[in-house]
Amino acid sequence: MGKYTFEQDFEGWKEFSALPIHERLPLFFREGRIYDVLFSQQFDRAFLDALYVLTNRIRRIAKSREGMLWLHGLHAHQRAMLYFVQPSTRTFLSFLNACHILGFHTSEIRDPQTSSEIKGESPEDSIRTFSSYVDLIIMRHPKEGFAEKTAWLLNVFSDRPVPVINAGSGRDQHPTQALLDVYTLQRSFEDRGGIDGKVIAMVGDLKRGRTVRSLSYLMKNYREVRILYAAPPAFQIGEDIKEFLCSQGISFEEHDSLESVLPEADAVYMTRIQDEHDVQGESQSEYAEFSLRREHLERMKPTAVIMHPLPRRGEIDVMVDKDPRAMYWRQERNGMWTRCALISMIFGSDETILEEGERFLR
Repeated sequence: MGKYTFEQDFEGWKEFSALPIHERLPLFFREGRIYDVLFSQQFDRAFLDALYVLTNRIRRIAKSREGMLWLHGLHAHQRAMLYFVQPSTRTFLSFLNACHILGFHTSEIRDPQTSSEIKGESPEDSIRTFSSYVDLIIMRHPKEGFAEKTAWLLNVFSDRPVPVINAGSGRDQHPTQALLDVYTLQRSFEDRGGIDGKVIAMVGDLKRGRTVRSLSYLMKNYREVRILYAAPPAFQIGEDIKEFLCSQGISFEEHDSLESVLPEADAVYMTRIQDEHDVQGESQSEYAEFSLRREHLERMKPTAVIMHPLPRRGEIDVMVDKDPRAMYWRQERNGMWTRCALISMIFGSDETILEEGERFLR
């Protein structure tokens, strides 16, 4: 039996999934609050600004032992499930530790061959099983759209719905990575007017990189942002993203070299080659690696920032790490705190943190 078993066909799913996204989104909100986190299109400017404030507050509270213990008590009565059946280091660990900071007890499955899926249980039945035991499901799955399907299933068919957070779905989206990326950009540009009006260069395997897709969607929330996509022609950003940007009036350009975008960029977002999605070794035959090296730094603005969702390979030379514009390790750490804030917004403890947490600030 293969690693992933059959998927079940539920009445109504095909019709629901065929709806335009703006018609599907209301199902994933409750009482005016986000419930399931599945797409970047769920987030508006007010949400992103509130998340920024809340993330900063949680970070400050956690600096003291008393503050950290208080955070632990917020959700000590609740449980979270991390269902990660696709390889992950940073996303898994940041979610795991975000849950622990807020007091959640956690369970995990990182290989379906250790679960009843190896016996032929469908992934949908596995999710419904988890929902019997936990209050939150955080999932990474190799199939595009599977996180949305499971959230729909729990909302429509289950007698015990629980929130679902998409921690990466195939080549489709990675919405919480986009949240931490925007948070990193906001902190980096805090003294320079924020993200509005900035030039963002996205570089590398843009066609198959879910992080750049999700971040591109979020740019609709900022004024006069311009995106520079730098990639080999075979790995340029997809037509669906370009159509979305055009519909939102967001300016973008396509380039076939890294060097051409460096002088203008306020942020350079590097990505790795996604060769795990190769069908016939096309990465080796068509992909000319775009590598940011120390000699490129003098071509960049002194106020620019360098980002990367990680893991990296050869696309950023380690000598670049010493440059003060290199933000990718801070970007990684930001993920844990941003995900803390997101989970607290789902469960409504954000108001408690903002109203009562001030006493722990230093």
